[in-house]
Amino acid sequence: MTLVELMVATALGGLVIAAVMALTFFSARSFAALTNYVDLDNFSRNALDTMSREIRQADRLVSGNDHELVFQNTNPTNGSAFQVSYTYDPSTKQLVRRQLGTPSKVLLQECDFLRFSLYQRNPINGTYDQYPTANPTTCKLVQLSWICSRNILGKKANTESVQSAKVVIRKQ
Repeated sequence: MTLVELMVATALGGLVIAAVMALTFFSARSFAALTNYVDLDNFSRNALDTMSREIRQADRLVSGNDHELVFQNTNPTNGSAFQVSYTYDPSTKQLVRRQLGTPSKVLLQECDFLRFSLYQRNPINGTYDQYPTANPTTCKLVQLSWICSRNILGKKANTESVQSAKVVIRKQ
């Protein structure tokens, strides 16, 4: 074997190894992004299911703003009233559910944006439209919107699509 053949073989081997390493790195990053997206989607679905169920069953909205909702519910077994609150803290990027006498539960983490919007429903000519309300006593509908994301290898590269839902308070 000559020196030229050895150098060509080494260069070709180096190119093949570089291509395999690049493909491996790209595949690992894509797999991590997909795993993160699925995980974020599962947390969002669970949070939305929990909040939708509890808001629909609430007696009324006690107070509410862009980052906090407090609902009054009635215990069906003994008729006692209790409050459930959902609070978003932009500094920790967490949505937390609180109820007196039960441990707090983090529903969402790594949440970049979250907003609660309050609406009232007024019948107009036989239709039901929603109108923004500034008063919790007239609130009949709550809109929930959020965006969550995670970092992959130190870069914000994986963002879940916007989750949004309008939930009607049925008992009010």
